[in-house]
Amino acid sequence: MIAAARSVSSEESTARTALRLGPRSIAERFRNLVLDTSPTMPAIERYTGVLYDPLDATAAGDRTRAWWSRHVVVQSAMFGPIGAGDLIPAYRLSHDARLGPLRLASHWPTASATALANRSAGLVLDLRSEGYRALGPVAGAVAPRVVSVDGAGRRKALNHWNKTAKGRLVSLLGRTAPTVTSMDDLAVWAAENGVVLEAVDGGWDLVAESLVPLPD
Repeated sequence: MIAAARSVSSEESTARTALRLGPRSIAERFRNLVLDTSPTMPAIERYTGVLYDPLDATAAGDRTRAWWSRHVVVQSAMFGPIGAGDLIPAYRLSHDARLGPLRLASHWPTASATALANRSAGLVLDLRSEGYRALGPVAGAVAPRVVSVDGAGRRKALNHWNKTAKGRLVSLLGRTAPTVTSMDDLAVWAAENGVVLEAVDGGWDLVAESLVPLPD
């Protein structure tokens, strides 16, 4: 994967198409050329954006970071499943990158699924997006639907803001450091912390507003 990413990143023309880079982000291709010498940092700090910003990882205490390191795994397009505390360099690669004959959708699933199965025991809460979930299927994992509830009680699945809600959920889990072995345990923890997590039609709904009110 690293070799393929380095190859397409060596020229601006190939990097633009393979990595889906625009004029303002094209310089990010250089990250893939120095992966073996770049400084590293814990994955939980490396990633940014609406999913990770709610974690405020750099301000988290040792207890919170220890919980994340034990329980949180990130699906990386470059490195596969990595622990929250694993040290990684900066890179540019997403699940839908085009790396010539090497296809992420066929390269990662078997290896990722094996690694995740070896690491996990008991409840697995799958908060990955559909694209990243396909890179490492986990049999029996629970993928809650993030919903917004209006004044009439109607529920609507969220798109963009579901990432923020998931980030806030992982942040709260880390900062309360619960021992959870089943969805029933998680539902009890949620109720104790003001989070609405409910069994609905054979699945689970996570109400985003119960974490923090969504922006208008």
